[in-house]
Amino acid sequence: MRRLLGANTLWIGLVLLVLIAVFGALRPDAVLTVFTLQTTLVETAVLLVLSVGMTYVVITAGIDLSVGSVLVFSGVTAAMTMNALSGGDATDAGWGVVVVGLLVAVVSGAAWGLLNGVLVARAGIPPLIVTLGSFGAALGAGQLLSNGSNVGGVPEVLADSLGTGTWFGVPDLVLLAAVVTALGALVLGTTRFGRHTYAIGSNAEAARRAGIRVTRHLVRVYLLAGTLAGLAGFMALAYFRVASITGHDTDNLNAIAAVVLGGTSLFGGAGSVIGTVLGVFVPAVLRKGFVIVGVNVYWQPIAVAVVLVAAVWFDQSRRKARDQR
Repeated sequence: MRRLLGANTLWIGLVLLVLIAVFGALRPDAVLTVFTLQTTLVETAVLLVLSVGMTYVVITAGIDLSVGSVLVFSGVTAAMTMNALSGGDATDAGWGVVVVGLLVAVVSGAAWGLLNGVLVARAGIPPLIVTLGSFGAALGAGQLLSNGSNVGGVPEVLADSLGTGTWFGVPDLVLLAAVVTALGALVLGTTRFGRHTYAIGSNAEAARRAGIRVTRHLVRVYLLAGTLAGLAGFMALAYFRVASITGHDTDNLNAIAAVVLGGTSLFGGAGSVIGTVLGVFVPAVLRKGFVIVGVNVYWQPIAVAVVLVAAVWFDQSRRKARDQR
């Protein structure tokens, strides 16, 4: 709780409440509705899963620019595998094929995450360079496999359940994202794995001298981020009913922005999954609110940029004040 209140997470939460109150006051008939809430949650579910993994990476003072491309690659490999198992078109395939597709997506994402982790932690290459390289490589590999085209043939049982299905009025996609987020918050906040993640981000050398196996832990953190990107790719496949080559160009930047907006420091050692949840919803509420009240949506990235810069400035100011004590 101290970590939550000490970071700018609390302020981002207040910003989110103010945005909802303002848009709700302007158009209460359209903003404060169950439909608007459901669509906003569904539209942010995939990004939330990506951002949970990114939270761990940023807390270690790292960065992962590859998650959007890994999402695309995982969706392509899952869709092509399901089609191959179904004679070329998996539309009428059953749950057995869907489970295989899920495993392929997760393993594909994990493979890229493992590669990133090994190059960062063992080879000592800066995370920015490693993940910038895998960003291009994963996207290129996905385009080579699909000949640059979207891959269709998604099983109906997958699209009708995880993609658009609901459970007691809550979309299945949102439920899955909520479970992943809860587990991510639990592991980060209550386990030794989470404590080691914070320790490495605060001071990697001190963590190493304290007995923490920094190299192995960093590999696991990037492996986690890649695995969640693979899962996000499968979720996007279920929702859009196609493995899209384009359309995820800025997912990596959106995930980083959400993490930083939520109070996770780019300098490492501080942050929370709860803050990331708030950071994911600030751009989503802005985008939805602008559409509803009739403001040009191109103002949304400008508004998000202002809040993002303010969040980083607040983090830097807080660190300077702490260092001067």
